[in-house]
Amino acid sequence: MSSLTEKDRPIVQLLLNTGTCPRCILRFCCVGSQTLYRRPYKDLMKDLKEFLKNNQEKEDTVCFDAVDPPCKRIRLEHTEEGPDDLNHNGALRQIPLGNGENNATENSAVKVCNVCLGVLQEFCEADFVKKVCQKVTSADYQFTSFVFSVSLPPQLSVRECAAWLLVKQEMGKLGLSLAKDDIVQLKEAYKWIIHPQLSEELGVPADGKAIQSLQTKPLTKFYSGDYYRVFIFIPRYARLSQKSLFEVSVIFAHPETEEECHFLATACPDCFKPAKNKQSVFTRMAVIKALEKIKEEDFLKHFPCPPSSPKNLCVALEIQCNNGAVFVAGRYNKYSRNLPQTPWIIDGERKLESSVEELISEHLIAEFKADSFNFSSSGREDVDVRTLGNGRPFAIELVNPRRIHFTAEEMKGLQQTINNSSDKIQVRDLQLVTREAIGRMKEGEEEKTKTYSALIWTDKAIQKEDIAFLDDIKELKLDQKTPLRVLHRRPLAVRCRIIHTMKSQYIDEHHFRLHLKTQAGTYIKEFVHGDFGRTKPNIGSLLNRTADILELDVEDNAEKEVAEGTKVTAGSRADKHRSGMVWCRCYRP
Repeated sequence: MSSLTEKDRPIVQLLLNTGTCPRCILRFCCVGSQTLYRRPYKDLMKDLKEFLKNNQEKEDTVCFDAVDPPCKRIRLEHTEEGPDDLNHNGALRQIPLGNGENNATENSAVKVCNVCLGVLQEFCEADFVKKVCQKVTSADYQFTSFVFSVSLPPQLSVRECAAWLLVKQEMGKLGLSLAKDDIVQLKEAYKWIIHPQLSEELGVPADGKAIQSLQTKPLTKFYSGDYYRVFIFIPRYARLSQKSLFEVSVIFAHPETEEECHFLATACPDCFKPAKNKQSVFTRMAVIKALEKIKEEDFLKHFPCPPSSPKNLCVALEIQCNNGAVFVAGRYNKYSRNLPQTPWIIDGERKLESSVEELISEHLIAEFKADSFNFSSSGREDVDVRTLGNGRPFAIELVNPRRIHFTAEEMKGLQQTINNSSDKIQVRDLQLVTREAIGRMKEGEEEKTKTYSALIWTDKAIQKEDIAFLDDIKELKLDQKTPLRVLHRRPLAVRCRIIHTMKSQYIDEHHFRLHLKTQAGTYIKEFVHGDFGRTKPNIGSLLNRTADILELDVEDNAEKEVAEGTKVTAGSRADKHRSGMVWCRCYRP
């Protein structure tokens, strides 16, 4: 095993004797060769024993050149594991090291690793990989790559800390040190093993966080113990590989040891605060935070070092599949005066049978095979207001869709299906967009302008000359208190709005049509009737008579947004990366 050196020998022997699996031993020896972790479990165990045997033979005949000679060996004494392994001062009891092969053989026969609880043993085998892939296949998702995530029991962090303290003490005897961050993380090692197997079985690549397809050159390299810290320059044109939308996750649990981290709540109570969305206060992050805070001597008083060997393996509680959200945007026209934008439900009672949101989303949900959706739009109209002209921009977030790839022709077909399903609405420019594009739809709301057409009634008779002056009014400033009709859902405030232009069209003595170009967010109905004086000035006060609105249409939404006919894709200015340096840890091979 070429990645291990003479200084690793006492660590290998120590961990084997205490019931640690070969892959965890490699982690504590800071071995960063991914191929070594992927080797069969039995082969790794055999190699470790051979490594110990060969080094012992060499040691019997050759004196190694070492700055700090190894400590005197003490023959292994079989003692019962547990809290009794601590002396009266709470310090680690000495773990004797055997110098024969038999000791390693006897102690390595422990079936379940006392550090990873079997995660790097049973769950790295082909049978478990096939089980995961069967779950993925049966879920019927569409994907071209995947992200693999693992949820580990929080007590694994406690056990790893105990093993680290044990190894740290042994290395101290050799005049060496081992920082906690130098250990290869359990999740990282597990993914090194499982990624190639899943990729081969699923036939698609696994997404990583590495920089792909870049001609990079290390600028600076610092040696820090057992790994190099390398600074790499990334050109401005370079982009990090995009993370896959599809995620496969495995949730592990180990009921036998789930109470092992509870002592931390007494030692560090401020790290464990109840949360509404958490079933237990003992989350992985809370445990890690407590382990960083607790003193080593206090830890050793409450937890055995080395950790005891469990009777049972971890269990895979759940294998989950999830696709990231897909966003569809477009513009809609509403031709009905009896259709709300979103479901109209008051006190649990539905007032109208449908809505714009539902008429559009029901077809998208079916085609994308999504679990749910979130609808948003650039503004909204009242139930009795039509939206004409170029339509109102909207976007729908489709949550956990099974299908994510659509051609331009398929999107046109989906648009036609929506339009054929109802005469109350029509959509256009239906397209797939990015999350960033959705955010831009809401930017600068107050700077947008909108054009309306209002049919107005007056109590007193009017002539064409009586309304002609409205055409000459430009940039009319309004003070609008929150309308009474929306006061139950909007805060009370005075909003300043602008009527840019008006053009009147006389109909008869009591009716005329008014075309308005206004600042977005202007309450048009209140501008007409005044809302009991809450909007000043208003059409009633300008004409010196009572006025009311009979019909209102949105004729134009003057926004250049996500659905303006140009597809928004990844690679916009928000997605570009500037030049810069990143650093990565390189474990010794």
